[in-house]
Amino acid sequence: MIQYIVILLDDTSVSFCHYQNKKNRRRLMPLEILKSAIVYAMKENLSIQFVYPDYPLLPNYEEVIDSTDHIKIKPAKVADDADVVIFNSIAEAKGFVGYTVDDVSYVIRTKRCELFAEIGDIIPLLRKLRRLNIVITDVESFTEDDFKTYSKTLQILSKSIEALYVGGSTIQLNLLTDRMMLNKMNNCGAGDTSITLAPNGKFYVCPAFYVVKEEDGIGSLNTPIGDLENGLNIKNSQLYKLDHAPLCRHCDAYQCKRCVWLNRKTTFEVNTPSHEQCVMAHLERNASRELLNSIRQHGTFLPDQEEIQEITYLDPFDVRKEWE
Repeated sequence: MIQYIVILLDDTSVSFCHYQNKKNRRRLMPLEILKSAIVYAMKENLSIQFVYPDYPLLPNYEEVIDSTDHIKIKPAKVADDADVVIFNSIAEAKGFVGYTVDDVSYVIRTKRCELFAEIGDIIPLLRKLRRLNIVITDVESFTEDDFKTYSKTLQILSKSIEALYVGGSTIQLNLLTDRMMLNKMNNCGAGDTSITLAPNGKFYVCPAFYVVKEEDGIGSLNTPIGDLENGLNIKNSQLYKLDHAPLCRHCDAYQCKRCVWLNRKTTFEVNTPSHEQCVMAHLERNASRELLNSIRQHGTFLPDQEEIQEITYLDPFDVRKEWE
């Protein structure tokens, strides 16, 4: 059931996930489409997330946006009143001076090599923020050596988070603390619980399905799934649901984003994740297990949360026959 609508205010709206928005020509959503989008969301009882470009909008746009409840997702360059602030590198996050609002979440989009090399710059940020999401933008390029380095990186972050929690902090880091607090899948939900409206007034599964053009031979990912006038028309909509994901529906890496765009890009199926996405999620799961156990050695912590069980695999594909 659709619960959220992501509204891209411009073709150059900031990416907050794995995809890279290479559109560089501004195409602001017409004001009438914006008004119609808000009416649609109200009629369908949808929560709205507005995704901003890196330039200020005119006052008449902000007036319309502020006429309804919403979340603002903004690049750091224009993040004055954002609910979610996006950094496109660790260096940009390191140089940001606006860490003051407890209710703001921060997202760092980074490539794996940058994360490995600059992990030391992440640690000080954990002391300043309430919520930090790290999004790795080249998941499909991970190698076996990268997995080993990623595991070590998670251990470094875990030690810092353990010390912060023992000291009374409640920092949330998606890669490690989310799994400690979840009892079920908390995935992206694109095409299932959320949809995206582009500046052209058409619906897409998620922003990536609008802004990213795939090469010939892969198949079109840019096909709209409806528009404001005629409503939604998601073909094979069951494929976006967890119960139609053969591997994911049995998995307990609950923090995994289960990115349907990455699935489609790497396996050609929206409900089947790649080896890289699965292994990364399970490395995070296992690191979360160790972190939870370590924090509990210092005293009572999340007493109602069950222990995360030890597993012997990193890719569910390897044990799929046991689940069938």
